[in-house]
This record gives sequence, C-alpha cells and structure tokens, in this order.
Amino acid sequence: MLLEFKTKNYKSFANEMCFSMTPAPKQKGLDYSILSMRAGSKMYKGLSTAVIYGPNASGKTNVIGAMDTFKAIVMRGNIRNADTVSLNYAAGALELIPNCNGDKLPTEFSIRFVNNGLMIEYSLKADLGTFMEKDYSRKIFEEKLLVNEKLIFLRNDTLCVELPTAIKDYVNSSIKRKTPKMLEIAESSLVDTELFLNNGFKSIYAQKLVTTILDWFSYKFIVIYHSEDLRVVRKFADPKANTVYVEKTLTDAARAFGITANALGYKPVTDKEGEDVELYSIFGNKILPAEIFESYGTIRFINEFPLVILALLNGGTLVMDEFDASIHPMALMNIVNIFHNDDVNKNNAQLVFNTHNPIFLDASLLRRDEIKFVERNDETGNSEHYALSDFKTADGIRKGEDYMNNYFVSRYGAIKDIDFSPILEKIISGNEVIGNE
Repeated sequence: MLLEFKTKNYKSFANEMCFSMTPAPKQKGLDYSILSMRAGSKMYKGLSTAVIYGPNASGKTNVIGAMDTFKAIVMRGNIRNADTVSLNYAAGALELIPNCNGDKLPTEFSIRFVNNGLMIEYSLKADLGTFMEKDYSRKIFEEKLLVNEKLIFLRNDTLCVELPTAIKDYVNSSIKRKTPKMLEIAESSLVDTELFLNNGFKSIYAQKLVTTILDWFSYKFIVIYHSEDLRVVRKFADPKANTVYVEKTLTDAARAFGITANALGYKPVTDKEGEDVELYSIFGNKILPAEIFESYGTIRFINEFPLVILALLNGGTLVMDEFDASIHPMALMNIVNIFHNDDVNKNNAQLVFNTHNPIFLDASLLRRDEIKFVERNDETGNSEHYALSDFKTADGIRKGEDYMNNYFVSRYGAIKDIDFSPILEKIISGNEVIGNE
C-alpha cells in the first residue's frame, strides 16, 4: 500500500512535490475509501484511489513519470543510463530529469509504503548534473532506508548501518552481530553511481529484506507511464501456447463492457520484436487481430482490465496515465467503485490516474483528499501539486459542494482559459502565412 511519494528537481517539479495517499486530517465521510494495514505494532491508513486534474502541459504526466523513473532506478540499482529505451525516456536517459532552468541542484526521490507487515521508507538524493548534461560524472549524495520508522542505513559522507529488531527475520543468517570489519567491507563496496540498497547492503546484511522491497516495486507498484505501454502488457497470456485460445476472464469482462458478437484471446507472435503474444477477436473457428476489428476504446479497456485484476489480487498500486481515455464513464465509475468496495478490494489495492474527465469531481464518489491537482506557474514554468483537501473550509470548500462547477469557474486553480480565435483570425485575415511562400 503506497503511503507517499516525493520528488524534487524532476522536470517541471523544481520544488518538492509530495504525492500523498494517506487520508488528510479532519476529512469526514466516504470511509470506504480508506484502507488499513498493520506494520509492526502500528496501523497505517491509505487512500484506495486518487485522481489528478490539471490543464495540458501542467505536469500531470510528470508525477507518474517521476514514479516510473524512480522505480526504474531502484530496479536496476544504479544512476547510470539504461541500455534499453522505454516510452519514459527520462527513466533511461537520466540527463533528461533535472529541471531545465539551468541551476545545478540534486534530484531527490522518496517513497513510503507498507508491504508484508513492514513500513518501508526509502529515499535517494543524487547529483545528475544539469539538464541534458549527458557526460556529467554523477554521484549519489544520500541514500536512506527505514523500516517501521527505524533507521536501517544512512549513506552520505559516511555510512551508518543499523540492524534493529524490526528486521531480525530478514537479516542474513551469517550475521550474528554488527562488527566494525563488516562496516568497513560495506564502505569499500560503495560506488558513486550504484545504490547501496541493491549492492552492498543486500549482499552483506539483508538479502531477504532487499528482495522484499524489490518485489514490491516489481509486482505491486504498477506504473503505466504511457498508453502505448499497454501494448506489451499481457498478464493473462500464455506465450507457450501454439494456437489462439479464448481467454475467459477477458471475454467475460468484454461481455460486461458491451462486446457480444465474439470472444477474445491471445496468439503467440514470433515476428514482432518485444511482443510474445497478440490480442485476437475470435468468431467460432475464425480469428482476426483485435486491432483490425475492435474499437480503440475496447482494446484499451481489454489491455487495462488485467492490470486492475492484478492490483486487486496482489494488493498492488496501479498508477496510470489517462486511465480513462476512450472508455465510457459508466465503466470507469464501476472500476473506481470496485476499489472502494471492501468485499472485492480485500487486499488493499489502490488506483491512481490523471484525467481531464470532470465526472470524478463528485463529493459522493471521491473524498477531497483523493482529488489532486497540478498547475504550472506561468512566471517560473514550474509545476505545483496540491489536493482539494488542502483548501481550508474557511475558503468555502466543503464536502457536498459542487466540485465540478467550482473547478470550471477556477476556484481550485489547475485550469486555463483557452482561446484560439486570435491565431485563427490572423490566418483567415491573411496576416499569417502557412507553409512555404
């Protein structure tokens, strides 16, 4: 269960951005949106959903991009560029991360989550140079890990390692107690561009603990940065099958979605680089690639639905850019309500997505702390993030108000007046030339 994600000096977020999934104080109502998980002797609460609003180019996607980038860095264990290129280029080419205002500032990430009875807090501060400075000699300034609010290690100018009782079941069996020699070996293992978490700490101190942390990032922190990422997500497919087969779960979901004439299934593909299987529409003994027959909205839904199931089964956090694109509002509302349903969402799954669709600005559907905004400062060009719950009741923002109307009259910010008329008037009047003369 994700509790909080922070970043600083990441693209348009020059200042610290704190994305909280913990319930805001003094927020009442819609308690079914609140999840609870125990870690150690303490109970932690989290929100089951969050939706992010803001105009185009405000930085909404940068929130999700920062999560995806941090996940990629943690999974590969270093701040060097990746060999493979993803749709989130900054996750592989880290010179794209720093804010482009020219100041040389460190980039920071931190995350808090609960998993397997542990509250994990991991943070990283790294000097990546300035924007587009590809050959800069990068260095990790600080790296810190806490479990159940107890310090495990702190790496900065020196290295401090603690082994509190909170992680006694996760410490390497060869360790009976800490020794100066062990710390000396750990210090000698440090490399400026490599995470201590994945390297020295894992091999010397606590392989099981690091595996638990990396498993959460890998299997439960499901971040879809771009809609095209869905094309390679085939969680219910069996690439070893030599014929197309009906996938009952997806076919049942498609029936509920509105498809009645055909079934759906997967077929292995060997001539497409990077894809093992392809989605097909099935008509008795006849098959057709789904992209030829089905609508874009249907294909998006079918590709998204397995991720929803995985999050619900594993208690994962599904974070997706434009989750609602080309999907009917009734289907979207039902999925959101599923994450709010204790009888279905038994494993504390979470759904986070950005959108332009105002239907979620509804006090009967989402709490104020579940409604997030991102806007861009016109003077600095920097993005700012906040929640509807950050507005005080003295400002007139109360539960039960018409959030949608208030948003469109700019009471919450994160919206822009757009008028293309002057541009078009110049073109039509002949004062602007289009193309070559």
